[in-house]
Amino acid sequence: MRTGRRIATACAAAFAALALLAGCDMPPKSSPVPPSRPAGLAPAGDQVTPRSAASADLARYYAAVQNDLLTRGLLRTDGGGPDTPYDAEDLERNFINIAFYNEYDSGAGLPTGGRSQGFLSRWPGSVRVGVEFGPSVPLEQRAKDKGAVENYADRLGRLTGHQISAVSRGANFHVFVAGLDDGPFVQERLRRLVPGIRAEQLDLFVNLPRDIYCFVFAAADPDRPYGYMRAVALIRAEHPDLVRLSCVHEEMAQGLGLANDSPAARPSIFNDDDEFALLTDQDEKLLSMLYDPRLTPGTSAEEARPVIRIIAREKLGLSL
Repeated sequence: MRTGRRIATACAAAFAALALLAGCDMPPKSSPVPPSRPAGLAPAGDQVTPRSAASADLARYYAAVQNDLLTRGLLRTDGGGPDTPYDAEDLERNFINIAFYNEYDSGAGLPTGGRSQGFLSRWPGSVRVGVEFGPSVPLEQRAKDKGAVENYADRLGRLTGHQISAVSRGANFHVFVAGLDDGPFVQERLRRLVPGIRAEQLDLFVNLPRDIYCFVFAAADPDRPYGYMRAVALIRAEHPDLVRLSCVHEEMAQGLGLANDSPAARPSIFNDDDEFALLTDQDEKLLSMLYDPRLTPGTSAEEARPVIRIIAREKLGLSL
């Protein structure tokens, strides 16, 4: 997990389609009926709730953090250049480290302190991205972030060759942009979207440490444990524009299956050093590799390595 910038990512197998984020240790004991919507928790619509003093303080804090990072030459938006070269071996190694390893607990979605080898996971079916806003998010910000999510979904679809699009209904990849004051709204929406979600996971959406900027959960089909069928991302509304956009880029990409970080990956947003804010040239290749039909979900890194080596060389225009 990157302190100071983003994430806790959990890729959890679900035991039922309606209990997607309930974790891997045991299925829910029942299929609870979502509670009625309490008064005051209607969808945000065009109404805006005034931001609390605590939320305003948090916004000032994050603005100062962004300014500090920019002053130090971080949060680059150029995608990399002559100062960030990489070769086919780098691309192969970075893909394996980012796509096949996981350093997060599948229950709480927080880092375990270790790193476990996993298996290639990605979405077998279409990815339908929907964005929702907490009541405290200003209308101008909603319009800006909605456009960013829609444009990025289109870009991800082109990069991967997979069916990825922004939708107004029927989403299976839910992006919440919500502030400190919007916790009850987000929790209530999650109870409806994910019946059986565990209390500690709901709490994570409300009681986030200040140094977790945004995160994503992705959950698998119980019959296809390496095929995602639902994801939920949270982006703090208090972030200034560039950091929010950075969260959109990283969380949506990670929710597609590039779940880990690697300190060796450069140029990349899958790195804890905050050097790059937005998807880089190498990241585009990593996403394209993830959805290459020659790779099969459920394979280990060692099983896939010969094919990965070939694809990495192809991406850089090298002979095989």
